[in-house]
Amino acid sequence: MSMRMRLLCGALCLAWWPAAQAACPPEGSTLESLQAMKLLRFAVDDPATRDTLALGLVDCLGDPDPALRDGIAYEALAHWMRAGALEPSSLRALRDRLYAVVDGGEGDGFARPFAALVLSEVARTDRISPWMTPQERTRMVDKAADYVESVQDYRGFDDKQGWRHGVAHGADWLMQLALNPALDLAQAGRILAAVATQAVPESAHAYVFGEQGRLVRPVVAVARHGLLTDADWATWFASLPPRMGEAELAYADSDWLARRHDLMTFFTSLYLEADQSSDERIRALKPAVVAALKTVP
Repeated sequence: MSMRMRLLCGALCLAWWPAAQAACPPEGSTLESLQAMKLLRFAVDDPATRDTLALGLVDCLGDPDPALRDGIAYEALAHWMRAGALEPSSLRALRDRLYAVVDGGEGDGFARPFAALVLSEVARTDRISPWMTPQERTRMVDKAADYVESVQDYRGFDDKQGWRHGVAHGADWLMQLALNPALDLAQAGRILAAVATQAVPESAHAYVFGEQGRLVRPVVAVARHGLLTDADWATWFASLPPRMGEAELAYADSDWLARRHDLMTFFTSLYLEADQSSDERIRALKPAVVAALKTVP
């Protein structure tokens, strides 16, 4: 490349860079000011300023720097929501902006899973102190289930870029919805259907970052409501082994082996959760889990 072309490329890159990065840090903030806010445990006294900053930090959920994405943007949003610092109107605005992110493309793979993780905190606020209408809650269950079913980026942790963890973050979102006292049978079924798609993913990805343990949590939360009969649970668990693939592929196909690994890890984690629970509705899952396990080659 000639010197003239290099200079031209450099100029174009410099012209593009601020525009591409302008959304994070949010307008009126700098990396240094956000770091200072973290040192002050995310204290922002003015509610209007805090609300504006909360919406602005959504763009930082896609930042490749884990210290900014995870350590500041996610932590700040989770902190404010757990402290009850965001009013329902602000939570609705935040939720809708996050919906737009999870409805978007994978990109570098950071924004969607971290939006899902923040949405789990939004769902938690409604569980602790209800503010969503039944229609809004049902829509969120559908959004969360659609997101979990859509995940195809299975990257977990990277030593330099940190976490993506799309399946696990989606499972956390489903769990908070499943824990909600207002959960109904239709919502429970939608959650379980989404879990099934990733408990044994069609892509035959073998999990190594603890995803199966996270997928178990919404199942346990659903069981706590007592909405499903023993027969319902038996049917649901029995539907999972066929997801491994055709029987003639057993132990002779790498994809089949990866799916078996995922299924066995899921069943084992779930059995342990049920076995150690003091809730009889959760302990009642054990026979159905064992019956399904016996069908796995």
